[in-house]
Amino acid sequence: MPAREQVADSRDAVRSDAGIVEPAAWREQVIALIPSLRAFAWSLSRDPSDADDLVQETLTKAWTHRDKFQPGTNLRAWLFTILRNSWYTAVSKHRRETPDEDGKMAATLTSPASQDWSVELHQLQAALNRLPPEHREALVMVGAAGLSYEEAAEISGCALGTIKSRVNRARNRLAQIMGMDDEAPINDAA
Repeated sequence: MPAREQVADSRDAVRSDAGIVEPAAWREQVIALIPSLRAFAWSLSRDPSDADDLVQETLTKAWTHRDKFQPGTNLRAWLFTILRNSWYTAVSKHRRETPDEDGKMAATLTSPASQDWSVELHQLQAALNRLPPEHREALVMVGAAGLSYEEAAEISGCALGTIKSRVNRARNRLAQIMGMDDEAPINDAA
């Protein structure tokens, strides 16, 4: 078996000054190992097409990272390690994938639209900013912060009736700005 003798020890390959195996000698050694790589890939995948793809991926990775091959080490073991790791990566990736040739699975994957509430929130903020400051303050204290009319009146330093009036005017103006239906009554907590 002349191929095995060629590959058995990569120390005989011609090397450049940087310690990297010369491309021509390195390529010859790798080519001599392709049948063994194919056999190993087939034993893993049990499919000739997948085995060829795996060998091709291994050779591509080996060529790309040939500068990482340490001269004096076993090229065969290095290539088989790359092939085995590529196989494990492919198997792991395949486990996470769901076969969906007709798109039925993809059609069931939906998420609720999140833009609607975001747009409405921005519209509400813009409408609140158009209210007079004392009306906006009263509405936020009673409507958003959940304070009672009495607590809001105390914080604002005004009468209870004034806060109720401000909240009522703010709600009506806000509904008008946002184009809300006048038919739906707004429930007061007080």
